[in-house]
Amino acid sequence: MSGDTPSFYALPSGGWRDYWTLLHPPYTLWHLSYVTIGASLASELDPGRLGLALLAFFLAVGIAAHALDELNGRPLRTAIPRWVLLALSGTGLLGALAVGVYGCSIVSWWGVPFMVVGGFVVPAYGLEWWGGRFHTEAWFAGMWGGFPALAGYFAQTGRVDVRIVVACLGCAWIAAAQRRLSTPVRMLRRQVSAVQGEVVFADGSSRALDGAAMRAAPEGALRVLWLGMVALAVAMAAARWP
Repeated sequence: MSGDTPSFYALPSGGWRDYWTLLHPPYTLWHLSYVTIGASLASELDPGRLGLALLAFFLAVGIAAHALDELNGRPLRTAIPRWVLLALSGTGLLGALAVGVYGCSIVSWWGVPFMVVGGFVVPAYGLEWWGGRFHTEAWFAGMWGGFPALAGYFAQTGRVDVRIVVACLGCAWIAAAQRRLSTPVRMLRRQVSAVQGEVVFADGSSRALDGAAMRAAPEGALRVLWLGMVALAVAMAAARWP
């Protein structure tokens, strides 16, 4: 809506503040928590391997995916030059792949399919290739929720088993819930100019309805859910720490 920032964590546009907004800090940490949760399900947690997995996903999602998303329509309304967004997306994705190759050399070359899938879906989702076929709730849930958990576990164990498959389903469902909450909030903040209405209660009283009231519940949930997911991931990693 007019005067609203494009997200609850966005800073006023300009300079370094645009780069903070571009990183989507709460959501980036939220998705990195899936990597940590997956890694923490291994019988032993290797801090070095976890660090590599987190670095790869930070580069791919925190930087590359978000730069591509901003390149595609400027939803965050930043003033970051186009060439900088292209450089960030290319550097982030190539950096993630480089970390992945190094990780495969340590763990297992069966990790290459993870790199291929991730290297394709990041631009396919962000740039909405093929008419947005990959820019859906199902793809978001799988690739931004289940996939990080799977990769985190594989980086520790070099295998896939039943426990991580079940955990991936849980992470995917949480990511789907995140998208369902954030979709109407994004619409209100970025596409709606005004909301006018009234809520009439059974006792005859009424209350004005505006955009802030409509987004209060879903956005309030998002504000606390990312903190809860990060806290859960930290606790799980601490329980496994050598």
